[in-house]
Amino acid sequence: MPPSKKDQLVDAAMRVFLRSGFHATGLDKVLQEAGISRMTLYNHFKSKDELIVAALKRRDEIFLSRLVEFVEAKSDDPIERLDAVFDHIENWCTSDEFSGCMFVNVAAEFPDPESDIRRAAAEHKLKLAHFLRGLCDQSGANDPELLSEQLAVLIEGAAVSSYLVCQGPSSIPACHPVNVARSAAHVLIERALESPAKA
Repeated sequence: MPPSKKDQLVDAAMRVFLRSGFHATGLDKVLQEAGISRMTLYNHFKSKDELIVAALKRRDEIFLSRLVEFVEAKSDDPIERLDAVFDHIENWCTSDEFSGCMFVNVAAEFPDPESDIRRAAAEHKLKLAHFLRGLCDQSGANDPELLSEQLAVLIEGAAVSSYLVCQGPSSIPACHPVNVARSAAHVLIERALESPAKA
């Protein structure tokens, strides 16, 4: 079944906002990308903000489904799956279409934490943390909540650093932000798996 006009519009908005930002992107650019009329836009969304929220939710669905599929295909072992998370992040951060994290980008442009846009961004981060928490629970970590939060921070830092200073493959792979984060994650995971007597 071909995508509906609404789906076409949301997908186009997601691509354009990711490439060009939110405040700087006019609706005309989104409509041109989607090949859809302004009347069709307003039949589905009352404002640009509503379209932004829909685009964020679509990006959330795509990003998390790809992450889960990739990680689960790598291994049945939860510790190996944690490492696979960083494989996936590395693939994302070194891809040609990498434009930073859409959710971090939108948070920088919409500072009000009570806005629907910021809430949509925060919800994505909470879902990612929940996925990591599940893997940490399964790994037998002493404090899976703490470990999952530590890994989430490493992932965020790796993505932001990759966008700011190291887009594309690094000439020194070990120094790429994702691999630096991966090395730190290995230390944290190993420590989290120690018996309480040794910790």
